[in-house]
Amino acid sequence: MTPDTTAALKLATWNVNSIRQRQDLVLDWLAREKPDVLMMQEIKCETPQFPADVFEQAGYRCAVVGQKSYNGVATLVRGPFETVTDCLPGFTDPAARYVEVHAHGVVLGNLYLPNGNSGGEAGYAIKLNFLDALAIRARDMLEQGTDFILAGDYNICPTREDCAPGALGPDDALVRPQSRAAWRRLRWLGLTDALRAITPNGEAYTFWDYQARAWERDCGLRIDHMLLSPRMAERLQTATPDRAERGLPRPSDHVPFVVTVARAGVSARSQ
Repeated sequence: MTPDTTAALKLATWNVNSIRQRQDLVLDWLAREKPDVLMMQEIKCETPQFPADVFEQAGYRCAVVGQKSYNGVATLVRGPFETVTDCLPGFTDPAARYVEVHAHGVVLGNLYLPNGNSGGEAGYAIKLNFLDALAIRARDMLEQGTDFILAGDYNICPTREDCAPGALGPDDALVRPQSRAAWRRLRWLGLTDALRAITPNGEAYTFWDYQARAWERDCGLRIDHMLLSPRMAERLQTATPDRAERGLPRPSDHVPFVVTVARAGVSARSQ
């Protein structure tokens, strides 16, 4: 049977590539799509400069971890929530890359994983350190029986199918064997890749570079993901990149990735 998504919890992750430049696009998208939660990355502003009041007027409360000009994450929630942590436990780099909230009965980790292509091997090591800390965080929550989703810009193409031919060289940090191995370690903990659980094969890009007419040539990458804990995976209904956003004027180079799950107490299989 087709899931009744009107009774679902609607979650989205979106690297907005500067909230001050994309504020109107985000507001328009929220008004149109009405997600229960939007997890944004690369807000590129310090916490006090984040337009929380604008989003509160639109019906969303905000958990923000900002940084001047770079990085930064913000989670928008319709309804009450509790901030669990404003950094990834065990990751000591000071960049603003993680915020975790408890909302709608689920813990939501909003992450912006280091790209890993700058700073040589030392810069790449920071990416791997983040992945190690994320795996430990996921394992701890699994051991505690927590229902959770880890969502955001992972800066990893898990397989060849997630990278358009010629889009990246073999030494790019997004496709290096160590990056993909770290992704697999997360999966092997028992987490479900929401997109591939719904669409096991085929292109489903979430990013197109601004350079070399990547959007026009559909030379994209799948680097924005949601990983679901086991009970959340049982509630999974839909998972779709909102591709149309990339064709709008002055877009982010990423598009929203939208997932619906049955609300607590309602099995996806029963609908």
